[in-house]
Amino acid sequence: MQTLLIAFGLLAMLAGPALAQAPEVPLYPGPVPNSKPNKVVETRLPQPGGRVHLSQVTKPTLTIYQAPKATATGTAVVICPGGGYGILAMDHEGHDVARRFNEMGVTAFVLKYRLPNPAAQPDPSTAPLRDAQQALRLVRQRAAEWGVNPERIGIMGFSAGGHLAATAGTLFAQPVGEQPGAESVRPAFLMLIYPVISFADSITHTGSRQNLLGDQRTAAQEIRYSADRQVSRQTPPTFLVHTQDDDLVPVQNSLAFYQACLQHKVPAEMHLYPKGGHGFGMNNPSTKDLWMDRLQNWLAVNGWLTK
Repeated sequence: MQTLLIAFGLLAMLAGPALAQAPEVPLYPGPVPNSKPNKVVETRLPQPGGRVHLSQVTKPTLTIYQAPKATATGTAVVICPGGGYGILAMDHEGHDVARRFNEMGVTAFVLKYRLPNPAAQPDPSTAPLRDAQQALRLVRQRAAEWGVNPERIGIMGFSAGGHLAATAGTLFAQPVGEQPGAESVRPAFLMLIYPVISFADSITHTGSRQNLLGDQRTAAQEIRYSADRQVSRQTPPTFLVHTQDDDLVPVQNSLAFYQACLQHKVPAEMHLYPKGGHGFGMNNPSTKDLWMDRLQNWLAVNGWLTK
C-alpha cells in the first residue's frame, strides 16, 4: 500500500507541471488604449475535440509558456492565432503550439489580441497591430523576469494571425499609438503559417480584409495592410508554410511575401505542400511530414536554439 502511495505521489509530481495552467497577464498595465466604453462580452465558442474559439475579444492578454530552465535557450515567440479577425482559434493555433515550442527550449506567449469592433474601438483597424506591438514590447520589458534574450523574440501567426505577424514584421518603424515606449517592436524573426498577406482583390481573404478595414476602407489602407508591399531590407528573416489547395487563403499570399523577401534580400525559407487545405495547425493531415520539425531545424540553423 505504501509503495502504491509513493508511486501515485511521484506521478502527481511529474504530471503537475504539465497540467498546471499557464499564467495569463494583461497586455497593458492600465486602461486598454484605442478603446471606448462598450457592452461587448467576450464569448467562448466550444469546438470539436474540446477546443475553444473566442469571439468579441476586447481585453487583450498574454498567456505565458516559460521554457524549462534546464533547456531554455533564451529565445521567445509571440503566437497570434488565426480566425479571420472575427474569432481566435486559441488552442490548435495557440496553446498547443506554445507547448511544442517549450519542447525546443523556446518560451512562448500566446497573444489574445483584440478583434476589430467599431462598438469597442474608435479605430478598429489598428487594434490588432497595436496589441501585437505591445506584446513584443512587454516581452522585452520583462525579458529578465521570463528568462528571455530581448534580441531573440520572434512572432508567429496563423491565417489572419499570420497577417498580423507579417504586419508587425513590416510596420515596426513607426509603432501605432501615442508615446509607444522606448523598446523596439521589431521582431527578430517571422513565422507565417498559411498567412493572409495581401489585401488585393485577386488573392486576399475577403473576410479578414472586411473585418479589419470595414466598408469604408481606402486604397491607401489596402496597400498599407498588404504586407508583401511593405517588405524592406529591414524585414526579419522569415519562415513560411502553405498548401497548394488552400481554398480560403490562396497560396499566392505566401508566394507574394516570399518574392518580396527575395527582392529585398531578406532570408526566407518556404515549405509548400500540394494538399492540406487551410487551418490545420501543426498537423497537415495530407502528409506524414511535420512542418514544425522543419521549423525547428530552421531555428537551429539560424542559431536561435543555442543557449
